[in-house]
Amino acid sequence: MGALTGSPIKAFGDDKPVNIKLSTISQNFLGLPDEFSSYDNARVAVLPVPYEATVSYGKGTSHGPDAIITASTQVELYDDELGAEQYKVGVATLKPLRVTNLKPKEMSNEVEKAVLQILCDKKLPIVLGGEHSITPGIVRAMHAVYKNITVVQFDAHADLRQEYEAEPMSHACAMARVRDICPAVQIGIRNLSKEEAAWANNEKFPIFYADKLRKLDNWINDAIDAIKTECVYVTIDVDAFDSSVMPATGTPEPGGMNWYQVTDFLRTLTRQRKVVGFDLVELSPIKGFHACDFLVAKLAYKCIGYWSA
Repeated sequence: MGALTGSPIKAFGDDKPVNIKLSTISQNFLGLPDEFSSYDNARVAVLPVPYEATVSYGKGTSHGPDAIITASTQVELYDDELGAEQYKVGVATLKPLRVTNLKPKEMSNEVEKAVLQILCDKKLPIVLGGEHSITPGIVRAMHAVYKNITVVQFDAHADLRQEYEAEPMSHACAMARVRDICPAVQIGIRNLSKEEAAWANNEKFPIFYADKLRKLDNWINDAIDAIKTECVYVTIDVDAFDSSVMPATGTPEPGGMNWYQVTDFLRTLTRQRKVVGFDLVELSPIKGFHACDFLVAKLAYKCIGYWSA
């Protein structure tokens, strides 16, 4: 991960540099001991953002971060694919961001501040949602540090509405707000409105629709070629996975991606571009059913492993 250079980062036109005290919690991601979870020594910071305010179908995303962290304690620390124990880079788990009662714009500002602090501390942010409306604030922070950046989105939905239910910061508008900031490449899309499709077609947005992926042998390289910047931020809405794999999400969709399509892409991406952060959002845990929680926890660990390999 690149080091920050130049003057202290300033948020929202404020004259004061970002200086937020971030503290860790006792329930560490992966259940790591203090030796590998100390914030001062860690290269990775896991930030839970249990926000749920604009969900439009199934509910429960506010419980996603806790379920992911709990499931992560069952993830094997040795990665057979990478032949390494990637947790040794140090993974600190921060206290959940207190944004539950905030309006979407206020929440987004708080997320931006927290992620800016993580970047100022020269760590890789892994943000656990919560609904997808958390992503634009993260991307604003990323863009403040890495001016030349592209967002890669895994998702069933385009999230390109300009507003939804009179809210421009809705989870259904996440990528419209991201595109206000920087370019994006969208993967796994299979549900969007007529207006979203028209905008995407008119602007020739690089969108890799789910029904085309199974027919394209070289889609991974094509998607990476569509990224015109060195730095990349990755946002993973878990409904990108097929609903038979990921039923624990507010808006499940059939016809989605499988585990190896997503991980093969992430492995290739981290080898060819400078990935500077990840978020994993929209898990709505199902009581007594842990497979989906574990999938997201292991995917987060894969993100760390590919980044640090």
